[in-house]
Amino acid sequence: MFIKYAMAFIVFPGGFGTMDEFFEALTLAQTQRIQTFPIILYGSEYWKGLIEWMKHTLVPLGTIENADFSLFSLVDTPEEVLFMINEHYRIFGSIMPPHKKRQQQ
Repeated sequence: MFIKYAMAFIVFPGGFGTMDEFFEALTLAQTQRIQTFPIILYGSEYWKGLIEWMKHTLVPLGTIENADFSLFSLVDTPEEVLFMINEHYRIFGSIMPPHKKRQQQ
């Protein structure tokens, strides 16, 4: 449900639930089940081990591709978060959620 109405997905350091939500968002974006929106990992120090593991384990096994790393961004400041969201919607269009667009039509 979080993803259905999200305009961006900012993932802060956390546990299993956080990982579950992050990988669910990635899976839905990768399989094009949702419209594109920013998926942002906050705190590079926290996330670098997971990203390295993905690059050195999942990519060589063929379970993900290098291109899949473009599905998310890694940032360290609130200003970077704002920039990533603004840049995404500058390129891809309005920040109005899809369900609101349907209601206006």
